[in-house]
Amino acid sequence: MSVAEPRRIVLFRHAKADWPQVTDHERPLADRGRMDAAEAGRRLADTGVPFDQALCSTSARTRETWKLAVQEFPHRPKTVYEERIYEASPGELIAVLNETPDDLRNVLVIGHNPGMEALTEILAGSAEDEVRERINRRGFPTSAFAVLTFTGSWKDVEPGRAALVDYWAPTD
Repeated sequence: MSVAEPRRIVLFRHAKADWPQVTDHERPLADRGRMDAAEAGRRLADTGVPFDQALCSTSARTRETWKLAVQEFPHRPKTVYEERIYEASPGELIAVLNETPDDLRNVLVIGHNPGMEALTEILAGSAEDEVRERINRRGFPTSAFAVLTFTGSWKDVEPGRAALVDYWAPTD
């Protein structure tokens, strides 16, 4: 694939988690989270984006979110479980994206806040007005996702480089 072709990054926050007596990393999804994860999967499938790879945090709630969401996809992308996504800063998330091979066009990242929301804000040098208004109004609740596009190599992902083209949250 040419680096001149548009690429997509979808930043997907895990679904609503429960609070049992386990470590934060091992928290499972709440019942509402399971429903929202499946709905987010349907909405992601509806975007028509053919994902080449999913990068998923190793936490229990992100793995469970991804397991439920991907069942709604017509094609399951390669999944990489990446420890660095758990509690990652925007800079750490950009470093992970910079390692993506250039033969991949569309990548989905399943992670946590505040990282997903902050990375969306940092990467989006531009945005469609309606999309920007929705994300400003809603924030980045659990199960929300943002779709960003950019042109170039994955090594070129940096602040202001992408356009925010779509956003969805469970109550939209």
